[in-house]
Amino acid sequence: SDFTFVKNSRLAPAILARDLGLPDCSIIASMTEETQAAQGTEGGDGLGFYNRRLHNYPLVKYSDMNEEMRVEAMELCVTACEKFANNNEAAAKMVKETMDKKFGPAWHAVVGSGFGFELAHDVKNIMYLFFGGNTAICVWKCA
Repeated sequence: SDFTFVKNSRLAPAILARDLGLPDCSIIASMTEETQAAQGTEGGDGLGFYNRRLHNYPLVKYSDMNEEMRVEAMELCVTACEKFANNNEAAAKMVKETMDKKFGPAWHAVVGSGFGFELAHDVKNIMYLFFGGNTAICVWKCA
């Protein structure tokens, strides 16, 4: 196809930006780790472009939960995000209701991208993670 060269080139972001008439900063290339290793572009391509690695595993940014609770909450968040891939509200509702049943009431959940937060929570009862690229999940208990 016409995109074979662009997909397999180290210069793919620059070529796409030029061809689409976009400023350099608006291109973020998604490449697998194998492709990056083959091209020697881990962390950037030497032209000022940085490649974002999309991941399909949970990436916990912060948690003070005990190990058992953290693993269960992480698995629940992944299941909810996979089941309701296009409905963040339903995913958050599933996480909240399941956590209430398993660990007692007063759990809260936020699922989405591009949000900030400041909250009060019970000690040993918060987890903030990413799943599937830029989807963030924050689960906390506040009685």
